[in-house]
Amino acid sequence: MEMVAEKSGVLAVSREDRRRYDFYGSLEQHNLNLAPAGIATLQMNITKLCNQACLHCHVDASPKRTEMMSRRTLEKCLEILGAYPEIKNLDITGGAPELHPDFEALVTRARQLDKHVMVRHNLTVTFDGNPQTGEPKTYLPEFFAARQIEVISSLPYYQEFFTDKQRGRGVFNKSIASMRLLNTQGYGRDGTGLLLNLVYNPVGAFLPASQAGLEADFKRELAARFGLFFNHLYTITNMPIHRFKAQLQRLGSYEAYMDKLLAAFNPEAARGVMCRSLLSVGYDGRIYDCDFNQMLEMQICNGKPMTVFDFDWADLQRRSIRFAAHCYGCTAGAGSSCGGATAS
Repeated sequence: MEMVAEKSGVLAVSREDRRRYDFYGSLEQHNLNLAPAGIATLQMNITKLCNQACLHCHVDASPKRTEMMSRRTLEKCLEILGAYPEIKNLDITGGAPELHPDFEALVTRARQLDKHVMVRHNLTVTFDGNPQTGEPKTYLPEFFAARQIEVISSLPYYQEFFTDKQRGRGVFNKSIASMRLLNTQGYGRDGTGLLLNLVYNPVGAFLPASQAGLEADFKRELAARFGLFFNHLYTITNMPIHRFKAQLQRLGSYEAYMDKLLAAFNPEAARGVMCRSLLSVGYDGRIYDCDFNQMLEMQICNGKPMTVFDFDWADLQRRSIRFAAHCYGCTAGAGSSCGGATAS
């Protein structure tokens, strides 16, 4: 049975959730064995500091957070990237990862290792900059383009009301202005090789609509209304953890949302879950199966808790991925991952 991390007397995943929403039971019912399928992507959460505090944020990032990955841990991650050519991708996230003082150095050195680098860029950090200093980072679009970074950005909707409702007042207009700067550098345009991909989260306790349909709608509306372009749209289900879970509980709709995810369990989506080909590294160097497990402190434990400082490729390939009730968020409907839907 799944082990659950405990901290300060509070279970990361409640016993009640484990009884009622038994993810392992769903896997057994559908005869699914979700073993690791390699490590294609190393995801690094380098800070929880952010210029925003979005309602759906599973990281609980905000301007008040102070957690930062140390230079020693950054160096170890770069060492791992250099040692294993099988790891093709570096996915840098936060918080707003651009607020880490070593962000630019990390990106540059990873590209020198010939890794495909993806940055989870919230668009508004370009203008807001560091929440402590207010210094903007308007150089970011040019910096990204010069290093051919894939930019992945959240945009809940192509209308101001719905975006600001989820992410805060004024976010939509800043996001549009930031996308315009990226387009000016060539992002989102055919033939440039500069990828700008958007992320859609539903505003509320709903499953995302069809990824292909939403992508077509966003492309049409953003082009018509603002003259903006992007490459792909990724739909991501709001995960029932931390800030979003607390909101659901306040509204008395947590169980209804979990029941909706459970009823929509899709074996095809389950086979494509991102934890099978990804490792997530926390700011303190601890290793997790995914970013969501990281936020619940469900650390990889293959005989012992694993960190980047005792990285063992063979042990990681043999590990059992840790699942819990929140995993229904990744396997409902067309599925959900850092790269969007996992099933057609």
